[in-house]
Amino acid sequence: MRHLESSLSIVPSAASAEILSDAATAASSDGGGSAAPWIAGCSGVWYNLALIVPSALFVGFLASGARRSFSKLYRGRSHIMIAYYGLLWLVSLLNLAWCALQAWHCTPGKELGWNLLSLFTTAGMLFLEITLVTFLLQGNDVSGAEALARMFLVSGVVVAVDSLLKVIYIFGFGVPLFIDNNEETSRVKRGLWIVHKLLLTVVYGLILSMYHTKWREKLPGRQAFYKYIVAIFSLNALEFLACMLLGNGAAFGFWLYNLTTVCYHALYLPLLYVMFLADFFQEDDFHLENVYYSEMKDAGFFDEDWD
Repeated sequence: MRHLESSLSIVPSAASAEILSDAATAASSDGGGSAAPWIAGCSGVWYNLALIVPSALFVGFLASGARRSFSKLYRGRSHIMIAYYGLLWLVSLLNLAWCALQAWHCTPGKELGWNLLSLFTTAGMLFLEITLVTFLLQGNDVSGAEALARMFLVSGVVVAVDSLLKVIYIFGFGVPLFIDNNEETSRVKRGLWIVHKLLLTVVYGLILSMYHTKWREKLPGRQAFYKYIVAIFSLNALEFLACMLLGNGAAFGFWLYNLTTVCYHALYLPLLYVMFLADFFQEDDFHLENVYYSEMKDAGFFDEDWD
């Protein structure tokens, strides 16, 4: 009799729990109720907040200074700055959406949407990286529609090849580059990311090594460019190390990979703006020329004039 009573008491409890679970799922899918399932995503609340908050603050910062920036761009009439500022806005919005929709990563039925969003976001971020490096490596010949077309052509070709390979692996071979499905595909995915991060590390490492060779004079004189290359080289090297550790099954590799992901998606765009665009939008042209000259002089580019 006592066993029967306990069984009867368990049934309502289980039914209630199931009803509450279904209600919570429906509420989260309808956008109502608690935001906990959305904000927690797949990797926890703090991980998502570390992605969302800086990205949202940066978009808010761009919006707050949009009128002043548009006015500066209109007066300057620089094709390159106008194009780059527009790209920065587009990629910032894509990146914010990617950070805010982390729950799609592990939500059944959202695989296609997450893959497409990840493809567009990573392509946009890579396009900004390559465009900036191409822009600065052109030296003094960085104005006009011809330089803009050359810069976008180089970046477009590299990003198109990179995106095409990702599309082939995701939709052609079924390798979930942006989703963790099973151990076998995860091994293939980690191998591909190892190659990808290794290539980026080598490219930035070669640019960094040019500062210690006779090709130093071909590089921009601004110290900000050197600091930027050091930062991005270090980040890609850490991502490469994290992928290697994950490939060997080290738990620390997962933590390091998440850390580098947060740093890249939360801090890269603000870093780019502060180092290369802030002066253009905040300083007058005469003062800006003095800043560039002072940084080039500190870098030693005019030492030979005094010999």
